[in-house]
Amino acid sequence: MKQAADVEFRSVVKHYGEVTAVDDVSFRIEPGTLATLLGPSGCGKTTTLRLIAGLEIVSSGSITIGGRDVTSAPASERDVSMVFQSYALFPHMNVLENVAYGPTVSGDRAAKDKAMEKLRLVGLEALGSRMPSELSGGQQQRVAVARALVLEPQVLLFDEPLSNLDAKLRRRVREDIRELQQNLGLTVAYVTHDQQEALAVSDRIIVMSNARIAQIGAPRELYEAPRDRFVADFIGDANLVEAELGPHRGSRALLRLGGIEHELEHHGIAPGAVQIAIRPESIILRTDQASALRGTVSKAAYLGTHMEYTVAAPIGQLFVVDRNVSRPIAAGAEVSITLSDHGVALVPG
Repeated sequence: MKQAADVEFRSVVKHYGEVTAVDDVSFRIEPGTLATLLGPSGCGKTTTLRLIAGLEIVSSGSITIGGRDVTSAPASERDVSMVFQSYALFPHMNVLENVAYGPTVSGDRAAKDKAMEKLRLVGLEALGSRMPSELSGGQQQRVAVARALVLEPQVLLFDEPLSNLDAKLRRRVREDIRELQQNLGLTVAYVTHDQQEALAVSDRIIVMSNARIAQIGAPRELYEAPRDRFVADFIGDANLVEAELGPHRGSRALLRLGGIEHELEHHGIAPGAVQIAIRPESIILRTDQASALRGTVSKAAYLGTHMEYTVAAPIGQLFVVDRNVSRPIAAGAEVSITLSDHGVALVPG
């Protein structure tokens, strides 16, 4: 494989007529890392991926790959490969022929040997003679990955690669993609609207909303310190409630919430009325002790690995995830509410 390259956007804008699909977007994907473009439908993430691939040309701004300006370069001159959502395998060619297609067209006499090497890499060397219609969805996805890898691109692009797979297979294939990326040191730009998928595979996540970047960061950073209400609500589940922030004490401050107090990082937010995001797993419910904040369980659901509760409290409806399934709390029960040390964050704006 070639040396991995970085990808950099500088103030990129893309218009379709009067519609702005990408609006002043700047970011850098480090060499050998997997960056996910995450956001709801219509936010601009797929257009951004297509701009990297050269399938769309920017209206303004610049794009570099490996330090080389490719802003106006055609797709064939960008040294990138894309794995499409639909896999886009040729139905009249067998697996080996599909993977070998790119180097064969370019006149590479070792095309089939290289294709077999990549099939071996994705664990499908025994299926080279099969037709795409004879493969499962997960196998077709791995063939599409092998076909992209055989071109030895500097950057590999994935457009919603797991959307056609069932839930259990999605988890296995995403693990395969992540392992392959790390073992080969590939630079990958990965598009999804699935938050769990993004958290599981990414070194960094670029969250997009309304054609702009809402926040960029590592998965843990985005989950634990969302920049605004949109990011807090989009990355996982969050209870967004009002609270009172006390005077700063160094980097920390005391938060007052419905009669209970909780210390946390203030990140420069001024004392007074604030909004906070509380992750569902950070809320502790007890029936055997008192707390200044109490509530009533209105819904209780057993999901095998955890319980999910909806709790009516003075601060609003709270969604709670409890890993303790051995002592479930029944709907209608009165509970005391406390917060764990992690999973509570101030939400600016």
